[in-house]
Amino acid sequence: MSIKKNRAGWLVDLQPGGRSGKRFRKTLSTKAEALAYEAWLKNKVREAPGWAPAQKDRRKVSELVFTWFNHHGMNLEAGEDAKARMLAMCQAMGEPSISEFGPDMFAIYRANRMAIGIKAETMNREHAYMRAMFNEVKRLGMFKGENPLAGMRRIKSPERELSFLSLEQIGTLLNVLKGDVHLVARVCLATGARWSEAEELRPGQVKGGAIHFTQTKSGKNRSVPIGVELTEGLWAHLVERYGDEAPRAERFFYGCYSAFRYGVKAAGIELPEGQLTHVLRHTFASHFMMNGGNILVLQKILGHASLAMTMRYAHLAPDHLQEAVRLNPLAGIKEA
Repeated sequence: MSIKKNRAGWLVDLQPGGRSGKRFRKTLSTKAEALAYEAWLKNKVREAPGWAPAQKDRRKVSELVFTWFNHHGMNLEAGEDAKARMLAMCQAMGEPSISEFGPDMFAIYRANRMAIGIKAETMNREHAYMRAMFNEVKRLGMFKGENPLAGMRRIKSPERELSFLSLEQIGTLLNVLKGDVHLVARVCLATGARWSEAEELRPGQVKGGAIHFTQTKSGKNRSVPIGVELTEGLWAHLVERYGDEAPRAERFFYGCYSAFRYGVKAAGIELPEGQLTHVLRHTFASHFMMNGGNILVLQKILGHASLAMTMRYAHLAPDHLQEAVRLNPLAGIKEA
């Protein structure tokens, strides 16, 4: 009952927006005033929809993933992979609706995944995919609510050590590698290229004493100068393989990832998990800094979107933090 007589007068107890709407309680002197106040509140809901509770979004989160893909994700290089990952997440969480999905549900999903050995980096990546998806569909006007993962924090994980090869290890490895895999490794070591960038190298990318990388992971083109020896080695390899057809060849190399794995094993080199071919990129960057290279130049060569990524190699510079030796308090005591 919305109007009830009490000792003080007539009590209006009403939720004009429904169960989940705001509740109003007010005592008035007469029943007529109470009825008038009740009518005014109900009319407010009709005139101002904001007074009514928001309608629950019954769509599945997986439907929103397809919406994201069709309007945005399909234009991204990694769009298909992101879509597949998010759909797998939705299935693992029991295909929740948008109104059901929230940080509590994702936290349980994340905890279950980590309990079976999934790494924090992987879970942070999945978190980033889902959060970015909600942000994008909201920008597109296809989702009206707040991003359910906006306030959820990533899992803190210790920074992984980036392994790199010593000059001796580089020499041993190159002596073991033959044919395509030998040249692909040399391209990576000379330019800091990712393995796929070097393995898929096309003749049109090698010109003017440099290799011009296009369609990269960051989406930015970059050019890295190379020496005469490597340039001549690439063209000689192309002629040896294709003969008179060399001018019409589409690429320098066949796929040779497995050959590199065998080569690393044959050279007796042990690498951390997940750093097999990427160790060549780390090796280029590490030696570049140890030999006195500029961190900003390295950022351009590697094609990093932010300097923060490149700063992982800054500690290898010869003069990195050398001020600690000169400016620490013990040095001051010695001077005194």
